[in-house]
Amino acid sequence: MTPISFVVPSYNNLRYLKNAYKSIRKYAGPDHEIIVLDDASSDGTVEWLRTIQDDNLVIWQNTNERLGHTITYNIGGRMAKNPIFTILHADMFIGPNYVQNALKHLKPGTVVSATRIEPPLHPEGNEKIVRDFGMWPETFMEKEFLTFVEQEQRDSLGKTTRGIFAPWFIHRDDFLRIGGHDELFAPFPYEDSDIFQRFVLAGYEIVQSRDALVYHLTCRGHKWTDDKEIGKVDQSYNIAEVNARKNYLRKWNSWIKNDEYHYPVVLPKYDTCAVLTGTTDLNQLSFFEPWFGRVIVENEELVSMYVKQEQLTTKLSMRDRVLSKLGDLTTYDVYVTINVNSFTREDFTVIQHLGTLLNELEHSDTPEGEYELGNIHIKINRLKNTVHELIKC
Repeated sequence: MTPISFVVPSYNNLRYLKNAYKSIRKYAGPDHEIIVLDDASSDGTVEWLRTIQDDNLVIWQNTNERLGHTITYNIGGRMAKNPIFTILHADMFIGPNYVQNALKHLKPGTVVSATRIEPPLHPEGNEKIVRDFGMWPETFMEKEFLTFVEQEQRDSLGKTTRGIFAPWFIHRDDFLRIGGHDELFAPFPYEDSDIFQRFVLAGYEIVQSRDALVYHLTCRGHKWTDDKEIGKVDQSYNIAEVNARKNYLRKWNSWIKNDEYHYPVVLPKYDTCAVLTGTTDLNQLSFFEPWFGRVIVENEELVSMYVKQEQLTTKLSMRDRVLSKLGDLTTYDVYVTINVNSFTREDFTVIQHLGTLLNELEHSDTPEGEYELGNIHIKINRLKNTVHELIKC
């Protein structure tokens, strides 16, 4: 079998990591490289790893402030000695034939996702299988899981769909070609939705192997960190999630969209500027700002306060994004005038779908002009979909 590299970030996941490591060696064999990226854990992870006699185990340790898996994925991808690597969460347990069933679909320019089996903690989806083989690593029912996997592999032999979710396999060169994960989303989340869209934009084929099966306990270690209570969200995750959500909107100017198999639906992006009138506080500005390429509010004090506040949460230049002077609005492809005091729920729907609306106009006979949609005034100077510029970090 072709040796590959497993990239496994871990933050205080020792309970789970022991099962993940065991499953790789038991069901994939000794020849695959396992790179465990310990992200400032305090649970004895590195100490345990150092007791293992394994020539193909690589330990990377962060002894400073936690980085998050967005960055550690990239570190592991660059470290991988094999031409093919796969990411694996520390709370996953692979089944028999996992690697070979994924690799039979992998070639350069392709990303192959395995199929997750998860306990009933989240809504069902066509890209996964919901079965309860235990909620905790200590209560994982390995025998019952293996019986299910054997039957499922017979039923789904060679079957594929085109969804994607972690874990996935990729040629290392393809990963590096697009710059890996965008560290704009550090520490997490939404780095996965971002890179999935960039896979599609780069022209990579997305394949999900339905007979490469992995059990996933879900959300352990970065979102649900309580050792006894499932679903208890770490406060640091709440903060990271709010910041990552804003940064996702700032980058794409639209929210995540997937089809029924979790295949990314990439929405168009245009050079947009919003001119806000009636804006009086930071919350109002925070609501509108991420949806546009630029925002103009003719209140320098408010803008300065907002830029100072938000610059702490993003690598993007907020001074470039939020302006207090109108300037020459014809330099923008599209500018939108919004009176905050008369803004409605229906107007927000227009903002959410602005890229799609502009895309329809781009392919019409006369896209340029002025339009009134509810309480929103739209002036189109020109239209060019720039979403492909986001492929590479």
